[in-house]
Amino acid sequence: MKIPISVLVVIYKSDRDVLLIERADRAGFWQSVTGSLDMPNEDLALAATREVFEETGIAVNQLPTGALQNMHHQIEYEIYPEWRFRYAPGVTRNTEHWFALKAPDNTSITLAPREHVAYEWLSYEDAAKKCFSRSNGEAILKLFSAD
Repeated sequence: MKIPISVLVVIYKSDRDVLLIERADRAGFWQSVTGSLDMPNEDLALAATREVFEETGIAVNQLPTGALQNMHHQIEYEIYPEWRFRYAPGVTRNTEHWFALKAPDNTSITLAPREHVAYEWLSYEDAAKKCFSRSNGEAILKLFSAD
C-alpha cells in the first residue's frame, strides 16, 4: 500500500525552463516529478532524490550541493477516487511536500516507461498552465515568484 505522504519536485534549468513529464496511465496528464514515501519515516529529501532518479534518470547526488531545494511548503489534497485502491482502505487524502531541483542546462532525461511516456522543457509560465494538477502549477509559480 502507498503511504499518503509524497514529494513533488519542480525541475528547472538556468533559463527558468521547467521539465514536465506525461503520465503513462493518463494521456495528456503532464506533471512534475512526484512520488510517495517508501516508509513513513523516510527523509523527504531522500524521497525526492529517489523519485527524480527513478522518473528522469537525473542523479541528484552528482549535482552541485544545494541543487535540490526544499521549498518548505506542503499541501493536502484529495486522492482521485480511481487511484485510492493503491492506499489503505479509508485513505482519501495525501500530504505533498514541494521541492525544486536546478538541473544543468545540458541535462538528458531518461524516462521510466511504465510511469511516463514523454517529456518537455517549457517556460515556467507555460509549464504551470500545462500541468493537470492545479497545485503542481502553483508550485511552479511559487518557485519563480521568489525572484
